[in-house]
Amino acid sequence: MRGTADMSSETAHGGRGGDHADGGGMLLVISGPSGVGKTTIRDVILDSVPGSFFSVSATTRPKTDADREGVDYLFLTDERFDAHVEAGDFLEHATFAGNRYGTLRQPVEAALAAGRLALLDVDVVGARNIKSMRPDAYFIFFMPPSKDELLRRLRDRKRESEEAIQKRFAVASREIDDAQSSGIYDEFVVNDDLTTAIARTLEIVERERARRAASG
Repeated sequence: MRGTADMSSETAHGGRGGDHADGGGMLLVISGPSGVGKTTIRDVILDSVPGSFFSVSATTRPKTDADREGVDYLFLTDERFDAHVEAGDFLEHATFAGNRYGTLRQPVEAALAAGRLALLDVDVVGARNIKSMRPDAYFIFFMPPSKDELLRRLRDRKRESEEAIQKRFAVASREIDDAQSSGIYDEFVVNDDLTTAIARTLEIVERERARRAASG
């Protein structure tokens, strides 16, 4: 759900489809509640835009057997996380459920300098922090058709108990409300139909990159 470190072995940066994007660099920040289909849409963006870059989140959360270092998260000790905070390395960082997460700036800025699309997947708090530091970024929030539909989708995944689902749904509901009242997001894309939502998102990204290339 968040960001990366420097270009050392600690870094998890990834582009798909080539080393350079066609057009100027653009920072794209996406957010959305659990169950809205954001990860699927994100992966399509990365596969569709040549040279796109995804910044993997740094976290102090313990690594599980299912986690892939540098792919799912960049796992840091509290001491290393503190060192990055003190050095001003983060674009944003926050604490969630007792664990710390952050987007480290250096690989993002390197991707932008190379003319690539740099994509960050963060929550509303992270988006707010990035907005204050990078007002030139473009922000998209993915919405469910309704909160009732979101709850149905969470249940259909059959991954958690009803109690856990209700907790996740409560967090998602607050995130939707916060996003709508935040004034951060340039676009809200409703994922009623996944194919339509993907097409709409790609249209937005292509339009915005073309606008920036023309004005730059």
